[in-house]
Amino acid sequence: MTDTTSTAEPAPAPKFETLALDAKLLRAVADSGYTSMTPIQAKAIPIVLDGRDVMGAAQTGTGKTAAFTLPLLQRMLAHENASMSPARHPVRALVLAPTRELADQVAKSVQTYAKHTQLRSTVVFGGIDMKPQTAELKRGVEVLVATPGRLLDHIEARNCVLNQVEYVVLDEADRMLDIGFLPDLQRILSFLPKQRQTLLFSATFSPEIKRLAQSYLQDPVTVEVARPNATASTVEQHFYRIDEDDKRRAVRQVLRERELTQAIVFVNSKLGAARLARSFERDGLKTAALHGDKSQDERLKSLDAFKRGDVELLVATDVAARGLDIADLPAVFNFDVPFNAEDYVHRIGRTGRAGASGLAITLVDREDGRLVVEIEKLLKKKLDLEAFELEDDRPRRRPRRDTEDEERRPRRDDDERALRRDDEVPRPRMSVGRVPQDPIFDQPYEPTAAAAPSSVPAPAATPAVRPLGGNIRAKRKVAALLGGGRG
Repeated sequence: MTDTTSTAEPAPAPKFETLALDAKLLRAVADSGYTSMTPIQAKAIPIVLDGRDVMGAAQTGTGKTAAFTLPLLQRMLAHENASMSPARHPVRALVLAPTRELADQVAKSVQTYAKHTQLRSTVVFGGIDMKPQTAELKRGVEVLVATPGRLLDHIEARNCVLNQVEYVVLDEADRMLDIGFLPDLQRILSFLPKQRQTLLFSATFSPEIKRLAQSYLQDPVTVEVARPNATASTVEQHFYRIDEDDKRRAVRQVLRERELTQAIVFVNSKLGAARLARSFERDGLKTAALHGDKSQDERLKSLDAFKRGDVELLVATDVAARGLDIADLPAVFNFDVPFNAEDYVHRIGRTGRAGASGLAITLVDREDGRLVVEIEKLLKKKLDLEAFELEDDRPRRRPRRDTEDEERRPRRDDDERALRRDDEVPRPRMSVGRVPQDPIFDQPYEPTAAAAPSSVPAPAATPAVRPLGGNIRAKRKVAALLGGGRG
């Protein structure tokens, strides 16, 4: 029977020192600036340390990565060694993530927490050359973070062996199912040993996730630190009713009124993200686009520039909705209402992370009513659609006549004065629109009594033609050259 532990109210935050973690790991946690555990960490870490399978449900931004990374590193410390032989560093923990950005972020967290140990880790994902990844795998790693597609490429190329994997983590598993990774997951899990510890973490639990858990988890413990599919209470949410053509102006107005320095603007399509980013650039905002059609190098550069603060707006599709940890992100805009209601929870989870406050603005067009209803069903509450008052910030059109041309043009009095000579009497000015008068032309018509004799001679009379009989035709004249005119 599946055990279930849930907390209606979060307990007082315990310290990491209360856990049975090695001093090396506690030192790395302290170096990261963390002292107290989040609710999901306090609940999940002891269970993972006991070797149980776990289904962890928590809001995004609550520290799920550390909730599975720290206990797995603790359990693998028994195999820690400084040997240079790849055989002494087989893959023991496999972490699967749906997107390249999330995989890269999880890998950085693993490296941060394992930096004082001899455990090795690497990450593999698509969009970049496989050769550097192959070299890392051949060197030997204990922790492998991967996206499903690229991992299968390495498995088929025999670059990695997974027959010694003891721990498997499915991070953001619902997203992997949404984008069709279930066949790849089934293939990957078929290469793993049957006896293993499996951890499944996600912000939402759908019926498909529960069926997946029943198939691949053994007697799992379900850990829920908040109501499933709930949004963080630290995020201020607004739904504004506005026309599609006015959405860009609304985003600029909110940025100006709230004095926001950065924000992520979510759209539903890759083409829409590229076009909207160019439009914001023309508005004078430092903008970058993040979507699936960009190369992995371009995506990582855009994300790094946004994290550094060099970019004000990040226009992104849902590839940025899962797992991205951006410190102190003040706001998120749903330029398009997401097609899947679960994506709304993940999108607004990019702000208000780790207890900080955040702002989530959703712009609702007249065609988005059904999508809003789906979000209401997921959140189990009625959403208030507010009217948005747009300021008239559009630039005024200049008058058609150019003032500079008007200044260069001489005045009418000057024109007349230039045409006038001193020794002449001024010519009478002609009224605009009137035709010059001619007394002869304007004189009325008077018919004459007798027509004047014409000097043109009258035409000669036509000779009479002798009538012919009814059956006799007139002789046809033929030119002399053709034999005519002969007697």
